[in-house]
Amino acid sequence: MSLSRHLSLLFFIFILVSCARQNFDPATEQAKLLRRDAEWADLAFAGKDVEKILSYWSDDAVLIFPGQPVLEGKAAIRAYVTASLNTPGFKIHWVSEKPVFSPDGKLAYMRGTDELTVPGPNGTTITLHLRGISIWRLDADGQWRCVVDISNEEPAAAPKS
Repeated sequence: MSLSRHLSLLFFIFILVSCARQNFDPATEQAKLLRRDAEWADLAFAGKDVEKILSYWSDDAVLIFPGQPVLEGKAAIRAYVTASLNTPGFKIHWVSEKPVFSPDGKLAYMRGTDELTVPGPNGTTITLHLRGISIWRLDADGQWRCVVDISNEEPAAAPKS
């Protein structure tokens, strides 16, 4: 191969790599993902539309919550969300932060804090403070969807000395 053909090939490869990297803008995707997650948290807090709430999870999503069996897939998640929203006093809201993206921009994870209000043992409601990690995937339709949602209870505050 001649030098000009090598240079042309290198130039072509450089253009392809440059174009591919320009498609992912971390700042734009961070804002987009945080906005989508906040919309989802507001919908869950309102607790009115199970199908809309479910639309933020992927079809193959996995949920791992304290005291619950692992939930896999939309059917199991639909049953869980429906039962939760029908529980008197149930409320949930969360705030996520600091998305971290895979190099190709197709996956991300965020940590977050949740407030979960549920019936307590004596009939009054209690509010649990949770912390968690969610893993998101950018699906073919351009929407971020949660594929893994894991949370646990925050530790009790340390006693003051």
